[in-house]
Amino acid sequence: MSTTFSSEPQRPGARAQAAVEEDGRAWTTFAGVMLMMLGVINIIYGIAAIDSANFYISDAHYVISDLNTWGWVAAILGGAQFIAAFSIWAGGQVGRWFAIGCVALNGIAQLLAIPGYPFLAITLFGLDILVLYALIAHGGRR
Repeated sequence: MSTTFSSEPQRPGARAQAAVEEDGRAWTTFAGVMLMMLGVINIIYGIAAIDSANFYISDAHYVISDLNTWGWVAAILGGAQFIAAFSIWAGGQVGRWFAIGCVALNGIAQLLAIPGYPFLAITLFGLDILVLYALIAHGGRR
């Protein structure tokens, strides 16, 4: 039984550090993919709300304004989230903070839009929380 040794000494914790960096890259990729999906969903549902589609609750009372306004908010935030996904993949802290801002605003908007589409709004809010975790806890490790 022979054992080969590397001529370069391994520093303590090098494997653990590499695993943490790989985990951070995976979470950042996850955040970008989820942001792209959230952006597309928000654009589609925003256009549907602007058009007053029939699958929204018709007699809902919103805290601020009406379904048409929330449709515009969703469509604009969806476009910003779509752009934020690419800014995350491009790297850098500006893209990360832009994405955090977009996701945080979308979370607030989803909570305010619950009367129009409750299950969708709560689901999208949950996804926003996951993306925020990925960007805040792991997005800075590059």
